[in-house]
Amino acid sequence: MPEVSLDFSRQWIEFVDPDNEDQIFRCDLTWLTSMWTCIYGSGCKGLIKSQSHDGCCILGAHFADKDDEKRVKKFAAKLTDEQWQYRKTGRKSGLTEKDAEGERKTRVVDDACIFLNREGFPSGEGCALHKYALDKGVEPLTTKPEVCWQVPIRRTYEWTDRPDDSRVLHITIGEYDRRGWGPGGHDFDWYCTGDPIAHVGAEPVYLSNSAELEELMGKKAYVELVAHCDARVAAMADARKRAARRREPVDLALLPFAPHPADPL
Repeated sequence: MPEVSLDFSRQWIEFVDPDNEDQIFRCDLTWLTSMWTCIYGSGCKGLIKSQSHDGCCILGAHFADKDDEKRVKKFAAKLTDEQWQYRKTGRKSGLTEKDAEGERKTRVVDDACIFLNREGFPSGEGCALHKYALDKGVEPLTTKPEVCWQVPIRRTYEWTDRPDDSRVLHITIGEYDRRGWGPGGHDFDWYCTGDPIAHVGAEPVYLSNSAELEELMGKKAYVELVAHCDARVAAMADARKRAARRREPVDLALLPFAPHPADPL
């Protein structure tokens, strides 16, 4: 199957942030209960066909703020030549640069992020900061730029004015699809979230990316999200069992929600 359309029916859930009554989480259950998983090194085609081994690291990573940049630099200083292919380049030319709009980001070297170890590097290809975290037994979100560990989960904010003149902040947790990258996202040769070949995870996104979601939402809100997702997954499992007993395919029209179209049925 090719990549699915960007527009399809989704199931959403809204609930008040347990830590802040003036915030409401709006979560895409269709995405969060999907079986997407990162397939870097296991079939990833890369954003650009000619750089398939570079995955989604071809543009460099924009920093969320000064603290994000400071944290990344702190861990970069801990990397050795054996862990990081471009360590000498980084020490000589710097780790960061500015884009056309003046925003700070990781430097691009040889057409990809300076932290990306390329194919054939002795200790393995992939993000040096990610590998460092795994070697130390910590979550990669503690060492990598924020945008790198969040993708392909997307968190956005929108203030909503209510009829009683109160305001509430809607925090949306959803899929970082092609549109999340801006107009240029449509020019990618390939993107994983909509391709069935990447929807082969051992567990759904809300479990496989539990550390990231808890960091994005807070522990109490994540616990509530899990409850909603668990109920949805159980309903899908029940629908599959009923179809199996009838020896028929799952009838999507009879489901009370929309599964992700890239997911296996």
